[in-house]
Amino acid sequence: MKPPLAKQKDTALTTHGHTRIDPYFWMRLTDQQKNDKNPDSQTKEVRNYLNAENDYTRTKLMHTEKLQGKIYSEIVDRIKKDDQSIPYKKNGYLYYTRYEKGKEYPIHCRKKDNLNNPDEIILNVNELAKGHEYYAATGLSVSPDNKTLAFAEDAVSRRIYTIKFKNLQTGEVFGKAITQTSGYGVWGNDSKTYFYTTKNKTTLLTESIKRHKLNSTTEEDVTVYTEPDPAFYIGVGKTKSDRYIIIQCSSTLSDDRLLLNADTPEGTFKRFTPRVVGLEYEVAHFKDKFYVLTNWKAENFRLMETSLAQTDKKFWVEKIPHNKDVLLEGIDVFEKYLVISQRSHGLSQIKVIDQAHKTSYFIDAEDPAYFMSPTTNLDFNTSTLRYIYTSMTTPNSVYDFDMATQKKVLRKRTEVVGGHKPEDYVSERIMVPSRDGKAIPVSLVYKKDAKKDSTAPFLLYGYGAYGATMDPYFSIARLSLLDRGFTFAIAHIRGGEDLGRRWYLDGKMNHKKNTFFDFIDCAQYFIDTKRTSSDHLYGMGGSAGGLLIGAVANMAPNVFKGLIAAVPFVDVVSTMLDESIPLTTNEFDEWGNPKDKKSYDYMLSYSPYDNVVSQEYPNMLVTTGFFDSQVQYWEPAKWVAKLRSQKTGNQMLLLQTNMSTGHGGASGRLGRYKETALEYAFLIDLENDSKHKN
Repeated sequence: MKPPLAKQKDTALTTHGHTRIDPYFWMRLTDQQKNDKNPDSQTKEVRNYLNAENDYTRTKLMHTEKLQGKIYSEIVDRIKKDDQSIPYKKNGYLYYTRYEKGKEYPIHCRKKDNLNNPDEIILNVNELAKGHEYYAATGLSVSPDNKTLAFAEDAVSRRIYTIKFKNLQTGEVFGKAITQTSGYGVWGNDSKTYFYTTKNKTTLLTESIKRHKLNSTTEEDVTVYTEPDPAFYIGVGKTKSDRYIIIQCSSTLSDDRLLLNADTPEGTFKRFTPRVVGLEYEVAHFKDKFYVLTNWKAENFRLMETSLAQTDKKFWVEKIPHNKDVLLEGIDVFEKYLVISQRSHGLSQIKVIDQAHKTSYFIDAEDPAYFMSPTTNLDFNTSTLRYIYTSMTTPNSVYDFDMATQKKVLRKRTEVVGGHKPEDYVSERIMVPSRDGKAIPVSLVYKKDAKKDSTAPFLLYGYGAYGATMDPYFSIARLSLLDRGFTFAIAHIRGGEDLGRRWYLDGKMNHKKNTFFDFIDCAQYFIDTKRTSSDHLYGMGGSAGGLLIGAVANMAPNVFKGLIAAVPFVDVVSTMLDESIPLTTNEFDEWGNPKDKKSYDYMLSYSPYDNVVSQEYPNMLVTTGFFDSQVQYWEPAKWVAKLRSQKTGNQMLLLQTNMSTGHGGASGRLGRYKETALEYAFLIDLENDSKHKN
């Protein structure tokens, strides 16, 4: 079967006197076109092209269908079907989530006072998801009087949620649903007032915070805050003490907070401190003061405190000073203890401070590469800290840690059905030299008997954006690769915050190419040290990590045997020039604004779509979702079409579009692994091909 060839209809795009010719601009559809039951000719043409690409992918990988089925079965067979989370206590109830065998979605439950009492189902998502190809429920929030549940649903996968209210005594869903929201909200302490965030229908930006009264119409809802700056996301939350409702406004590099006493929900929100460009901070309430985690005169953040009455920045007093080698990431406040989440030399740490005795210590880690973090801790008056721990060999584990005795109890470890022996696998953490002298952390995992030579299959994963850290974690699905001899590695490249704030700053805006160079340098290191070779090396990334893969494909096409780009952000210049595209304006501080010529020229120098040239590319699998609201489907579709028209050689180029989902892929607990099975089969098939050639 010949690959589909998309029609070329040249569109001239001129910026700063420079003209780009885009032959596939016509692939862009509006939301209305995508959802129209009577599609116009353009919509039909786009759908026909995407379906033709899907048919081509299916045909090219038809010989792997048994392998895909086997991998899928392996993954789902390892997952415990009738599983349950560890309960947490809130306001007299124990809340937990369980799954039942044969069902895809969670059942949210609670029990009053103790676990011996009857099970009360507050939301069975399986019932709500019936008849939907995609369904997600989120933002579950129970009113302070324990009588009403607010929850949000999305049946399109566009991350626009409808909020509904359920009477937990009668089971009735009542009142008028609130549409066009972010899905999350909080209750006033009167249990009648609910604050939520609205979204713009076109840009999907969060626009305003509204106040809703139970049993009133949405037309009566009062707007309590409107964000004037499209570079800011907004949301609404509540302090752990339940005393304050907080409006959270954040851009990439600036924060702003407004507070309201939750006992007076019809009052006026007060700004915590004046908004300042470049000032980032988070607020936590504790008794008669606020803790403030901030980057003010502290690149890696420091901890301040201030009184309830004087919250302006000029009154903040330092509690934990800045440390250039330690990134402060979060705090958790208890009656007698202050828990700090931080990152040192790329590894997460939990530090416990005894407030009365002015002493501190760290909770031990067990692996060279791992992740640990406090989880749900809603009780002030306790010495028990609940935290999660995972590594590339240790399944996700939940511990209860006594901060007084420093003893821990394992409450739950994700079960790998059929058995899993961590000692059968090896985890490493190494530092790889980059071309400019920086040392890049890399976390690796492989089976003990796996090859470690130039014939070893090796998958390198990367992201490198938004300051997001790609922590070493356990994956049940990944075992299907490891058990077939693959080494899996995470490159903690610049653009993430793995080595502190500077690591992020040196991989964004006009330093973005450091991200790509780091990934390439890591790949080349494993080739040079004969841990693998270009005939057995594969790369993978998604979303902004898909941009990484696209840039690497252009810059270093001979380094990898195959690449997987999931929902890739590859048409950087055109997307960032179009403020009607969802979320664009909030991204200027991450990538730059191409209306500035310097930013335009720099983006243009690496944008994957704009830098496709006539050369041999690696084998590539590109995935997307037709309803993706974060990276529009047309970016990967255009990119693949352009690659087809330019690339030389016989390497595979495949585009797989899920025509019913968005950025997160399929919904459901198990169904999503069909996409994983496709990706793994693609890699294993390439590896088998390499072995035959060898």
